[in-house]
Amino acid sequence: MTPPVSGVSSGATKGDERRTALLGALEEQLRNGTTLDEINIADISRSAGVTRSAFYFYFENKAAAVASLYEEMIAEGFGAADLLGGGGSMRERTTLAVRAIFDGWGERRHLLRAVLDARAASPAVRDQWDAFTSSSIDITAEIIEAERAAGRAPAGPDAHTLATTLLDLNHQTLDRVVRAQPEIDWSHHFDAVVHVWVTAIYGSAS
Repeated sequence: MTPPVSGVSSGATKGDERRTALLGALEEQLRNGTTLDEINIADISRSAGVTRSAFYFYFENKAAAVASLYEEMIAEGFGAADLLGGGGSMRERTTLAVRAIFDGWGERRHLLRAVLDARAASPAVRDQWDAFTSSSIDITAEIIEAERAAGRAPAGPDAHTLATTLLDLNHQTLDRVVRAQPEIDWSHHFDAVVHVWVTAIYGSAS
């Protein structure tokens, strides 16, 4: 099931409700197969029950609205896959986190496709993507170094370089997923990517 756009809390203002309605209308169009280029701001505003000018009050353009959806996706999906918290070993949490990333984006391919399109057209979205990637690389590198220091992972390539390579693998895989036909089953491919992550860090899959 596709996770909804973040809901409006009981203490939300009218402005919060309008913004949420606009994001919901945008994601619904993306989910229905409309590309970012094809989406009309007037249609989004009409579906959300607000004026066209209201859209521009909250978002500079369509790319900025997609960036907001991307932020919510990160907060909703990836927060649940926090590598630094939870039970189990770090190896187990790494496996679960990588799997959660692919499962989450796999269910919202329409949004990832729009993010990739917006990244190509908008420096602001590109900066946002790069900042999240840089943060993910830093966190992964810290985990690799900590696991090595604790004797749970063998010595190997520079941790930051290894983390960068693993994130590159994720991004390449996700790009292939959103460009492929929707009926293709990627589960085995995702399993292989998780295997690469675990063996690259720990030297073996078990």
